Amino acid sequence: MRVLVVEDEEFLAEMIAEGLRRDAIAADVAHDGREALAKLRLGAYDVLVLDRDLPGLHGDEVCRHVVQQQLLTRVLMLTASGTVSDRVDGLGLGADDYLTKPFAYAELLARVLALGRRARPALPPVIEQAGVTVDTARRLAVRDGRQLALSRKEFGVLEVLLRAQGAVVSGDDLIEEVWEEHTSYRTNAVRVTLSKLRAKLGEPPVIETVPGAGYRMSGGARTDSGQPMSDGQRTGDEG
Repeated sequence: MRVLVVEDEEFLAEMIAEGLRRDAIAADVAHDGREALAKLRLGAYDVLVLDRDLPGLHGDEVCRHVVQQQLLTRVLMLTASGTVSDRVDGLGLGADDYLTKPFAYAELLARVLALGRRARPALPPVIEQAGVTVDTARRLAVRDGRQLALSRKEFGVLEVLLRAQGAVVSGDDLIEEVWEEHTSYRTNAVRVTLSKLRAKLGEPPVIETVPGAGYRMSGGARTDSGQPMSDGQRTGDEG
């Protein structure tokens, strides 16, 4: 899941973003309405956590942009005003949910996760393939009954590959889904994370490198000869 946090109070914005990142959610930050629009034009976000009273361009205008452009992004509007009329106005603009400041982070996280599920095609919270099971709600990953101690990025990559249901996922797509902005595939972040993830998954290998295309989950990645792929074959570059 990818979230854009738009909040002019920089400390609060970073606190929210860091909390989301700790929960394996890629989170970017903007501090005014115009910066938010620029980021929305450049990247696809599942959820927009949007302060209503923004400098430069009001949060209401940012919300209208999301609706007018028919973006799939779900909007969670934040405001210091909790009156019924304000909530009605915010929802009337097209916001999907409304949260009054001050709020508990646990509640914000629950609302973000709920909106994120609505932003994507409905998929079960528990995904299984080739003996690998991911429980997205409890953030648990298991292979053949063995619980895996995964980092946030490793868990995110594994979840994206499992959700692809055997389809190839490019390195750029993994960056878009799992990492924050300003991360490039050329940084080797994906390759390093995949190498560590493969080591933790163990044998036989289940993440296959498709040269020139990306990566995919398989029933046990093997060469055309039917033999398990070597470490060199599995960790080779896309291109």
